[in-house]
This record gives sequence, structure tokens and C-alpha cells, in this order.
Amino acid sequence: MDLDVLSTPGHLISLAARGFARLSEARLKPLGFGVGHLPVLIALRDGRADTQRDLARFARTEQPPMAQMLARMERDGLIRRTPNPADGRSSRITLTQTAETRLPDAVAVLLRGNQEVLRGFTDEETTLFIDLLTRLIANLDRSEASPG
Repeated sequence: MDLDVLSTPGHLISLAARGFARLSEARLKPLGFGVGHLPVLIALRDGRADTQRDLARFARTEQPPMAQMLARMERDGLIRRTPNPADGRSSRITLTQTAETRLPDAVAVLLRGNQEVLRGFTDEETTLFIDLLTRLIANLDRSEASPG
């Protein structure tokens, strides 16, 4: 029996991702953030990355889009760049006080949105769903790393 291409995990996950992005963008915009900002803001807040290269790696994006996003974030007063003492060719990136002040509200908005869209899921189903998605992403990463 042929599986309907519109019922495949890839298509359904894509629809869900777009829905999450629309919901998140609408709720983050009043706080001065975009949904793409959050991995960068969290990485900077938690000390997981502090250069453009490391932020791109953390956010799983290419360098040019990361450079564009960081330029917009700097323009909007969310980050600041300072010379990197370890490598004169790069900059250290840190959060501004504005971003640090707004970030807890942004995280709360996103968590609330996740709770809303998972309404009707049990705690066990939510945990299983997260585990399955995490495994799926790991499989995608392996597939990308070994094409063919």
C-alpha cells in the first residue's frame, strides 16, 4: 500500500514547524525578538557560544545567514561585539542589558505556546514525543553527515 506523501512524517513535521514558527513569531515580536533569535540568545546567555562561528554551529545554520541575523540583532540593541582576545580576526558576542531583561519573558511566551499546542497530550506522551523528535533529528544529522 502506498503511503500518502501528505501523511509522511517529513511533511507533517514541516507543517508543525511552520505552525510553531508563526505562533512564536507573533508572540515574540512585541518583545523585539524573532524566533530565529532564540537559539542565539540562549547560547549567549548560557555561555555555550560567543563567536559567530560557534553560534552558527550551535543554531545549526550557515555562516552567512548567521552574520545577517547578528547584524540585525546588533542594530536592534540585542547584542554587542567586542574584539576577541583569543583571535583578532573574530569578535566576542555578548547580550545587551535589553536582551537579558526581555529574555525571560520570551522564554515564558514560548513555553506557554508549547503548553497550548500540546493540550490534550499526557505528560508521558509529551516526553515520548520529545524523545522521538530528538532521535529523528539525530538520524537526520547522521544522514546528512554520510550522504548516499
